[in-house]
Amino acid sequence: MGKNAGKRASGRALKWVLAFLLAAALALLAIFLLARSGRICITSASRPADRYGISGDLPGMKESDKAVLEGALAYVKTRPRYRSAYYKEGYPDDGYGVCTDVTAFAMKNAGLDLQKLVDADIAKRPGAYDITQPDPAIDFRRVKNLQVFFRENAKPLTLDISNISQWRGGDIVIFKNHIGIISDRRDRCGIPYVIHHSSPWQLRYEQDILPRRGDLTGHYRVSDLRK
Repeated sequence: MGKNAGKRASGRALKWVLAFLLAAALALLAIFLLARSGRICITSASRPADRYGISGDLPGMKESDKAVLEGALAYVKTRPRYRSAYYKEGYPDDGYGVCTDVTAFAMKNAGLDLQKLVDADIAKRPGAYDITQPDPAIDFRRVKNLQVFFRENAKPLTLDISNISQWRGGDIVIFKNHIGIISDRRDRCGIPYVIHHSSPWQLRYEQDILPRRGDLTGHYRVSDLRK
């Protein structure tokens, strides 16, 4: 009789465990679907602590670069949800966005309309962009086009992240299929964080992705843009 009671207790315990695991799986699935749809945002706009001790303005930092940094921080503070979509007017106006929108809104804070700048540059050198049918509403929101724009219109800066004195808040950093803005805060090694937006699963908009990515392709500064 004792053995039967023990079996029943074990059976009940197993059922509770299975019920808990099923509920947890359903909860995770619901979160996954909501995040994927863009209906919720799990990305935090809280800033990581500066761990190197040189946050803030660096000597020689120009107002336009400072404005880009401030614009990027102001944009992610609104906690945009990640979703790639087409907008007839170009700039997203519904609380959604992608990586290129961080750069576009950051530059807008410095008085630079990236949409107009890219559109004008495509008209000037269409061959460089390999575009047969320009579309001002979306061209400035494509990383491959921004790679061309900054390569053709700004002075390239170092890609060596260990050369920490050459990285400043407000700089633009481009990866193979991604783009972001360099933060004024740094990790313990002095490597700056990046303000970016890469997916609905991103935990923070400001992260230490420079040491972890091997696809860095460009580093620029808006104060170096050719007039």
